[in-house]
Amino acid sequence: MTGPSGPSGPPAGVPTCYRHPDRETYVRCQRCEKAICPDCMRDAAVGFHCPDCVKEGAKTTRQAQAAYGGRRSADPRVTTFVLIGLNGLVWAAILATGWTKSLLVDRLALLPTGRCYEEGNAEVYYPSLDSDRLCEGVPDGSWFPGVSDGAYWQLVTSMFSHVQIWHIGFNMLVLFLLGPQLEAVLGRARYLALYLVSGLAGSVCVYWFSGEGSATLGASGAIFGLMGALLIVVHKVGGNVQSIVMWLGINAVLTFTFPNVSWQGHLGGFLGGALVTAIVVYAPKDRRRQLQVAGITLVVVALSAATLARTAVLA
Repeated sequence: MTGPSGPSGPPAGVPTCYRHPDRETYVRCQRCEKAICPDCMRDAAVGFHCPDCVKEGAKTTRQAQAAYGGRRSADPRVTTFVLIGLNGLVWAAILATGWTKSLLVDRLALLPTGRCYEEGNAEVYYPSLDSDRLCEGVPDGSWFPGVSDGAYWQLVTSMFSHVQIWHIGFNMLVLFLLGPQLEAVLGRARYLALYLVSGLAGSVCVYWFSGEGSATLGASGAIFGLMGALLIVVHKVGGNVQSIVMWLGINAVLTFTFPNVSWQGHLGGFLGGALVTAIVVYAPKDRRRQLQVAGITLVVVALSAATLARTAVLA
């Protein structure tokens, strides 16, 4: 004898899915024991789980972390591709506005002091006209401020700007090779901080030790920062640093061999990258995040103070 049943659905007393009451089922969730139909079954290590238990488990499961804190990047190439894209866009803008004659170059390049250019031509400037007041007296003069005049943005924009194709090509190749490896180890936020602070350190070193009338641009400071970071990481894990030291030695020789190469930017970037990475990888686990943030912030504050001190000297 069977019990009564409704117009649709299983007979009374037959277990039904908790989400689909019209479906008969004899399978239960291994965690909460609620009845679940085939559409609600979620594979588990043993048996099946219901959608609610799967969702709750996802909330309590600890996110995969990078080796030195922070969330592990799902795709450690993304940040590098974005950085390469930014450098490429700036280079394309420089090409479109006159390439070597582009006035955009001297808006973005790092100029320790301002320059007076011939209107519409960045290749001709007047070294003796060292102030905007003197430049205004020239009929075809156009004044471009330097960092000491308040153009502090050049400390950042210069590290995304290139003119020569070999320059951007080499820098982006090294970034493509090293960037994803470092992001996989450090995590996205720490990798981005490494890149930006290394570039800033290179710019500050240029500001202090390059000639007052120089113009410097390129991502080399940040790239050398990645080289310094790789050296620190390999040393931390007990790897063989000989090949890295040899590679750095070759780059150092090239830096001082080829003309118009900023050793200041390379050195500053390398030291900045090594310091930031040392802060990240050697921070104690119990207060890792706090010490990493505090350490990197202190480096940025020190670089800012050094910038202001140089500005006071050039004023």
